[in-house]
Amino acid sequence: MSEKILNIGILAHADAGKTTITENLLQLSGVIKSAGSVDKGTSFTDFEQVEKDRGISIKSSYVSFNWNNIKINLIDTPGHVDFSADVERNIRVMDAAILILSAVEGVQAHTETLWTALKEQSIPVFIIINKIDRVGADFQRVLDEIHRELTKNTICLQSLQNEASSNVSIEWKEHEALVEDLANFDDEILENFLEGKQTHPVKLKKHLLHLAENLQITPVFLASAKNEIGISDFMDYISLIDTKQYNADEKLSALVFGISHDKTMGKVAHVKVFSGKIENRQTLKIHGTSFDEKVVQVRKNAGKAFEDIGIIEAGDIAGLCGLKSVKIGDIIGEPSQQIPMEQSLRTPLLTVQVKAKNSNDYAKLAEALQTLNTEDPSLDFNWLKEDQEMHIKIMGWIQIEILERILHDRFSIEAAFEDPTVIYKETPARQGEGFVKYWMPKPCWAILKFKIEPGERGSGVQYQSKVSVDKIHQKYQNEVERTIPEALKQGIKGWEVTDIIITLIDGENHEIHSRPGDFVIATPMGIMQGLNDIGTNFLEPVISFKIHAPEELLGAIAGDITQMRGSFESPQILDGRFSMQGLLPLSTSIDFPVRLSSRSGGKAKISTQFHSYQLCNDEYGVSRPYKGISPLDTSKYILKARKAIQ
Repeated sequence: MSEKILNIGILAHADAGKTTITENLLQLSGVIKSAGSVDKGTSFTDFEQVEKDRGISIKSSYVSFNWNNIKINLIDTPGHVDFSADVERNIRVMDAAILILSAVEGVQAHTETLWTALKEQSIPVFIIINKIDRVGADFQRVLDEIHRELTKNTICLQSLQNEASSNVSIEWKEHEALVEDLANFDDEILENFLEGKQTHPVKLKKHLLHLAENLQITPVFLASAKNEIGISDFMDYISLIDTKQYNADEKLSALVFGISHDKTMGKVAHVKVFSGKIENRQTLKIHGTSFDEKVVQVRKNAGKAFEDIGIIEAGDIAGLCGLKSVKIGDIIGEPSQQIPMEQSLRTPLLTVQVKAKNSNDYAKLAEALQTLNTEDPSLDFNWLKEDQEMHIKIMGWIQIEILERILHDRFSIEAAFEDPTVIYKETPARQGEGFVKYWMPKPCWAILKFKIEPGERGSGVQYQSKVSVDKIHQKYQNEVERTIPEALKQGIKGWEVTDIIITLIDGENHEIHSRPGDFVIATPMGIMQGLNDIGTNFLEPVISFKIHAPEELLGAIAGDITQMRGSFESPQILDGRFSMQGLLPLSTSIDFPVRLSSRSGGKAKISTQFHSYQLCNDEYGVSRPYKGISPLDTSKYILKARKAIQ
């Protein structure tokens, strides 16, 4: 094992050349003999057949190699916004990140989202401006965009000759020019500069990397990955950065950041070890659970086959085979402050029903979706067995196409996806009460009275009890509290209820007839009865947007936003272009990026992200039928809950 380990993520908006750069690195490091092609479907880190056919990455993969006696774990992430959930899981295990921009397209919509996520996790970022040979390449314009839209604290280490041509070449900046740039960020370099003292090139490089590691600057490099220009020099440079310190002698603490499935080994848990070590045949404790699991194999992707490495130590990442019950986000061993907090790049705001074209594949489809849900928990697979319906949450239409293909290729299932629906929510329209008297047919006894109030926007669900244990025993009150989230999964309009305050204000149990299950059955009936009496309002998902476009389109775009029930701040105009920020309801703006591109001839760009759920009038919301038997249909609901009917 190399003494120094560097876990580097490589991220980009789709089509910036990320996978081509990855192929270059693997070829230069000796992992592969020749670089593959995205267009030809021969890229090394695209494992799924649909990735090869479509020329896009849909899930992260990592490969290990050595560079200047340093072990590099390179994490190649998807570039399309629909697969952001995969990116956010992998960001948690990166020591540093390479953010790729195209010298032609510049800072694109998803670039800003990735940049924000990396900054929130305090990960050092190194930018590569790729495709400098392409017609239309404009390095200075892209650098200006970086300063305007990402960060002003950059240092470009290189200069260009013959940009946007087949004769393009990269040169390192003159020492004096680099000293002058660095003096703006480093007091010691500035002092030497003012006193006319020379700073040795090696010391200069260390100062620059130290500033990058401490998030004070973002170094910028230039490349033409297609022509294998600039990649080797870049790796020589960043391989000198100091990595985080990990201790293999401390107690085990590891994070499960990914799940995949292997035809031979079954479920594979991808982990980063933050302290301690894991070996083959070791029994592991999954934090927060009562079960232990034994590792069958510790393996790495090193070449065209997986290698059984036997052991993984602190600071490294690898796949663990044999852990049947583990989930993404689980901590193996003990929690550690070194493990970064979860974050969200994108929130799935669409729901879609999935059906098997062949009714005989119904159970097979459910099993396949359960497997895919373990690999991507953001799908939030919901199997409504009573209605024989299966629903998942998605980011966008590309994800539907990819899932359809995966179900065909991996599971031999022909699936049909209905049109996606925006995910609305509900909140109480006013204050009121919910009451339930569940005492027939005996044996049963649970009487509950709830005060129900609207909560502040974004507050979620708040619950408290003001009932004495003399009236309702604590063990029964515990069942009420535990059942509240389930009771709020569907409201009177068919959507999850949120921004709600529920207070248990009265009730009673019976010393002979009451059982814990009675309060599990009664709670949804009391809550639903209260919501039905007081009514609920729709909450719709709202996205924030940022638009950059030619100034002459300002009036038309502002009109579009107003028509979509959107709002925006005063536009900023500079050099014939404007930038505008604001909010839009998702339901009216799903296809807006496509329409904006068409209207502007591709000259306008928009970046969006989830902002919040906000109140909307009933005319704009979409109700849907209650799935299953509603607690308002008390007779059937009780029979179903007591398993008297199927």
